[in-house]
Amino acid sequence: MKRYIRKSFFFLMLIFLTSVHSDCSKKTNNQNGNAPGLPDSNNIIFWATKADQTVLLQKQSSLLAFGSPNASAQTIEVDSNQHFQTIDGFGYTLTGGSAFLINKMNASPKSSLIQLLFGNGNDAIGVSYLRLSIGASDLNETVYSYDDMPTGETDTSLSHFSLAEDTVDVIPLLKQILAINPNIKILGSPWSPPAWMKDNESSIGGSLLTQYYSVYAKYFVKYIQAMKSNGITIDAVTIQNEPQNGGNNPSMVMSALQEADFIKNNLGPAFAAAGISSKIIIWDHNCDNPNYPITILNDPDANKFVNGSAFHLYAGDISALSVVHNAFPIKDLYFTEQWTGSSGSFNGDLQWHIKNVIIGSMLNWSKTALEWNLASDPSFSLHTPGGCSQCKGAITIGGSSYIKNVGFYIIAHASKFVLQGSVRIGSTVITGLSNVAFLRPDGKKVLIALNDGTTDISFNIKFDGKQNTTLLPAGTVGTYIW
Repeated sequence: MKRYIRKSFFFLMLIFLTSVHSDCSKKTNNQNGNAPGLPDSNNIIFWATKADQTVLLQKQSSLLAFGSPNASAQTIEVDSNQHFQTIDGFGYTLTGGSAFLINKMNASPKSSLIQLLFGNGNDAIGVSYLRLSIGASDLNETVYSYDDMPTGETDTSLSHFSLAEDTVDVIPLLKQILAINPNIKILGSPWSPPAWMKDNESSIGGSLLTQYYSVYAKYFVKYIQAMKSNGITIDAVTIQNEPQNGGNNPSMVMSALQEADFIKNNLGPAFAAAGISSKIIIWDHNCDNPNYPITILNDPDANKFVNGSAFHLYAGDISALSVVHNAFPIKDLYFTEQWTGSSGSFNGDLQWHIKNVIIGSMLNWSKTALEWNLASDPSFSLHTPGGCSQCKGAITIGGSSYIKNVGFYIIAHASKFVLQGSVRIGSTVITGLSNVAFLRPDGKKVLIALNDGTTDISFNIKFDGKQNTTLLPAGTVGTYIW
């Protein structure tokens, strides 16, 4: 009888221990970085991508336990008492071409891809911010606005306004994305208004005629309202994509004074009258001209309608965001576009973009970091006449199969771990490692670090009086969570 009791007791203990092990294994595999068997605060989970592609967004098997630091190594001290900007999200521009390619996929692989990009499962990267073109961008197959008219005709009442072109691919795909992540934030950016509103009556270049300022303001209002009627909330709009680049198709040129005039006399009042709460964001162009947004913000009548300024980095230095922040610290900043090209290298693009777009924009007060197009086909054929023929998507889609490109990993190292609503916190600057840290809404801390040098770097991570030692190999980006 005693032997039977001992055997039964042993069997019950074995079931209990197996259950505990299974539960810990589940915790180990989720994206939040829970550590097996020990409180989260005692361990750091580490994900890495190497520039030579031998490691791609891979969770490292060994836990980094807080303990004895390496006295001879540099230390990154993370300070959650220092709070900077709140993060709106990380992501891409969902171009018309991107939506077309994804919608062409068969149902099962399409569903898997959408979950990978926008879900929160073990393998998903949790994209939390999308930029849309208002009308066509240069990565649509054709040029269109929402109110195109025959040459010589106008439509000042906007009676022909229609989102018909977007109802084919963009809006249906957005509805599927929102079903997975209803909290994703969406930014709308126009490449050009209807050609009849412009002084050259063309989709390329030209400027908005002052006589149509009020009509164009109503165009924005109708866009936001029409998207809302489709269940899509536009969190913010920029006035004009790259307002100093009139050579794209489509495109338009606007000076800072023109943009200020349009905002204070037309767009701002039109939003107020219609009860539109979408944010108004200015500039949306390169870091070489911070004076453009500063000029607008210096106008008090325009300033009161403006939430912040957006930047790209095809020229200038990422520190331009801090120039604007220092001039107007209560205004928000956004990083909204940077491409990876067909001729670029994985090695070079990964390191440059992590250093500048992800870490650099965050250190300079940006609430977002967005790469350019979400998806492209293998031949880069989906663009307007004269549009970008080398823009490589984060994903390359051929039929119903896809491959992940460098843009996928650039964003994933932030979007998977730095949840919407996280706050940038303090982290020490050390030699050889660019880094930025965040405090998530769930209390976890995230550190993103890049070793873009040619030698491995050993360093300590210090938080709340505790330290550990880790090594980041040359050419590697690491995301640490505890």
